[in-house]
Amino acid sequence: MLKVDLYKTSGEKAGKIQLPKEIFEAKISEPLMAQAVRVFLSNQRLGQAQAQTRSEVNRTKAKWYRQKGTGRARHGARSAPIFVGGGKAHGPTKDQNFKLKLSKNQKRKALFSALSKKASQDQILVIKGLAKIEPKTKKMAQVIKKIKISGRISLVLPAKLQSVLQAGKNLKDLNLFQADLLNTYEILNGGKILLMEESLEVLKKTFLNEK
Repeated sequence: MLKVDLYKTSGEKAGKIQLPKEIFEAKISEPLMAQAVRVFLSNQRLGQAQAQTRSEVNRTKAKWYRQKGTGRARHGARSAPIFVGGGKAHGPTKDQNFKLKLSKNQKRKALFSALSKKASQDQILVIKGLAKIEPKTKKMAQVIKKIKISGRISLVLPAKLQSVLQAGKNLKDLNLFQADLLNTYEILNGGKILLMEESLEVLKKTFLNEK
């Protein structure tokens, strides 16, 4: 059974804590995680690109030169897509839909795979007593320093705890996530994972009790 260090807010180790085997010792599937990341990023996209058609460009619509007698190809207007400055043929229309889907089962397996990968790399820690922290950035910085972790850190909360959110929101390398809203991309891109002790129960309740 996988056990990781359990820390107090003072930086002292409070022993070891056992992580749920189904979540943190799952089969690691790189293709499934890649698919989950692709779906997540694609769903963040907004169809904002838009090109003007030949009827929308600000150019004269008058016939450029006479139809016959010039030896050149016939053209109706300079706003045609064939000319520089003309309209765009089949360009983006701001109506693009980049939404992709992944089944609930695939999402769950991808998340378990990401968490298991982090666990296998010794990048998961658990902390107790953090819910009682004062809502001050200085206090959160002191806790991070005492437990001796650096770089990018993802702090997983059991719920929307205002004191913890207030204390951690201004720290540059600290990202805050709720346990029941975790996704594969945030885990893989989040550096070391710092779990509040209460978050383990939320993870089990959210992701293991689903049918």
